[in-house]
Amino acid sequence: MTTKEQLLALSKFGTATIHEALGKTGALPYEIKGLNPSMRICGPAYPIECAAYSNVNLHRAYAYAPRGSVLVAECSGAYDAGYWGDLLTTGAMKQGMAGLVINACVRDADEIENLGFPVFCRGLCIKGTGKDPRGVLNEAIKIGDVIIEPGDIVVGDRDGIVIVPKGRVEEAIEFSKKREEKEANTRARILKGETSLQIYGWDKEFGY
Repeated sequence: MTTKEQLLALSKFGTATIHEALGKTGALPYEIKGLNPSMRICGPAYPIECAAYSNVNLHRAYAYAPRGSVLVAECSGAYDAGYWGDLLTTGAMKQGMAGLVINACVRDADEIENLGFPVFCRGLCIKGTGKDPRGVLNEAIKIGDVIIEPGDIVVGDRDGIVIVPKGRVEEAIEFSKKREEKEANTRARILKGETSLQIYGWDKEFGY
């Protein structure tokens, strides 16, 4: 089980850093972004699959998921509806959810932002949804080419969302630290006057 200390350590890295540190894996589709660019998220995934144009499993999820969970929802490829709004946000916050990542749209954007609940989605849509109960709760789902298992760690910032497999958390922390150290060194060299072409040797390799 991922510890609070590990979550805190992961939350300090950018999603791009973690993605690169894990061998360029775990990135969800680029269309999924924070409802507000300042939103950040880091917590264990509670995966959900909803039937197309139905949000009843989101109502079930926030009621059943452990406190601190990030709800991660696939909506059967039906993006153009407002699956989540202010009432679900209020309920999720009351039950201690850490945020929502949804491969579809939401609505009531102003209210969600005012409540301060992290929501990462494809966009906004005012269309309502039905109550088809098909789908899954707390089982593996797939968004894009990434499989999300219960307990995998979800990290989100302005750049997007990356999924860290629960068995690779310590690796992600270690490799992200090394990557940041390497980039800090490169940045220092650039500030001293070297170009990135020189630092990486591309001027000689490619004749630039």
